[in-house]
Formats: sequence, structure tokens, C-alpha cells
Amino acid sequence: MKNFFPPSELIINSDGSVFHLHITPEALADKVILVGDPGRVATVAKHLESREFEVENREFHTITGQYRGKRITVVSTGIGCDNIDIVLNEIDALANIDFATRTTKASLRSLDIVRIGTCGGLQEFTPEGSFVASVKSIGFDGLLNFYAGRDSVCDLDCEAAFKKAMNWTGNQCIPHPYVAPASTVLLERIAKDDMVRGITVACGGFFGPQGRELRIPLADPQQNNKIMAFEHGGLQITNFEMESSAVAGLSALLGHHALTVCMVIANRVAQRANTNYKGSIDELIRTVLDRI
Repeated sequence: MKNFFPPSELIINSDGSVFHLHITPEALADKVILVGDPGRVATVAKHLESREFEVENREFHTITGQYRGKRITVVSTGIGCDNIDIVLNEIDALANIDFATRTTKASLRSLDIVRIGTCGGLQEFTPEGSFVASVKSIGFDGLLNFYAGRDSVCDLDCEAAFKKAMNWTGNQCIPHPYVAPASTVLLERIAKDDMVRGITVACGGFFGPQGRELRIPLADPQQNNKIMAFEHGGLQITNFEMESSAVAGLSALLGHHALTVCMVIANRVAQRANTNYKGSIDELIRTVLDRI
């Protein structure tokens, strides 16, 4: 890895904060909760007993504070793996790069990162209101393929099996999917025995990539049927969302522990959706805060 990062590669604001997030190194806790919606940061932070830092820039809203003796940073990412690329790299820079010298710190810091999100359920056993922990995430976005070492943190057997099941082998029009496992340490601590465990597909869009058809026909009308039928290592694909693969993959490459847990707000099998979910997701937030 490079040991000096010039201003064009690591952009530091005049106040000493990192470019997009506007967080300063001392404001970052070892335990980080990621949420997509900037408004959900306040929903998480209302449980904190005290706050020491808060900043907003674009879709990135951050609060650091204390929860039952634990120092926690809550960051909103916006939607999509492209935003996760910004957030994970900048969070890691805050933890592991000396901003004064622009060099890697001698002692690297490993963070616990949990994404709390919403998702679409893909099985009958994931109805609306279910909590799903992503044991592995299949990235449709192709993000991790731009990084060296991606094979070392991915489940290559699952990747090959999935491509075969989808008939994507040799299809140059489809981004090469990658399968990024979650941290087993966080999986056992957060999911315990009261969350559904499964494989999550992180999609590069909300409509076509998730098999939704409005006015543009789908390239493969059977895509979702193939996804729902896929099984590997005793796990089925339980849900769609849009960030988990980048969270798991980048965190593994950078030496952090990461897990995505989601509440199902729409079940694609039953074709039902709950748009009034914002109150009920609070139970998942409290669970993660207690266990992180």
C-alpha cells in the first residue's frame, strides 16, 4: 500500500476534516453505525445520552456521542455503493492516516461498522417487519472489482455458482458480481438467534436491477425467480438492498469488522409494502446499539 497520500488523493478541508464527510479524526469513534437516510441519524442519535460532535454536508450527516458507556459515531451515507466507496474510504482515512504527515499510521485501527437499513424481502420467511442479517452480500455494482485483493476477501465459489445460476457466465453486459462475507464476529454479536440470516443482493439501482418493471422492459424477466431459487452453503437469498456488498467488501480489505442488518419493508413474493415503517425500525436501532 502507498504510504504518502498527496492532496489530490486525500483531500483535507481547511478545518482539518476529511473532504466529503467533514469529520475530523478525533471525532470518529471505534464503533460506527451507517444509515442511508440522513434523517435517520437523528432517529439513532435520540438514544444517545450525550453528543460531542455533529456535522452535515450533502447527504452525509454525522453525530458522535455516548450510549451506555460506548462511544458511537452515526453516519448517513445516502443511497448506493458509490456513496459507500466515499464513506468507507474516508472513515478509514480518519482512523489510519496521519493527516499532518499524510502517511499511514504505524499502528492501524480496526473499527466495528454496522449498517442499519431497509430492504425488500425475497422469501416467504422474510415478511414485512423481519430483521435480516447479511451473512454474505452479492454486489451487482462491480465496485470491489476496482480494488486489488478483492479475491482474498470474497467467496469465489459462491460467485461462480451464482453466475451459473443466473446464466451470466460470459455475459459482457452484466457487471461481474462479487460475494463479500460479513464479519463473523459482528454477525454472532449482533444477529444472535433472533434475526433471519441469509444472502443479500446489493443492487446498482432500485428498479431494473431489482426486477421492477415500469415503462422499460427487463432484459431478463426471470431474473428475480432465479435469484429467489438460488441457494449456496445452506443459505438462500433473503433480500434486496443497495449498499451491503460495498460495506462488507471494503471493510474487509481495510481491516475493519462490518455487518449489514435490515428491516424488511416490502415483500416481493407477497407483493406487499409498508411505507409507514419509520416508527418500527426503532426496535432494530435499539437492538444494534445494545449489541454493537
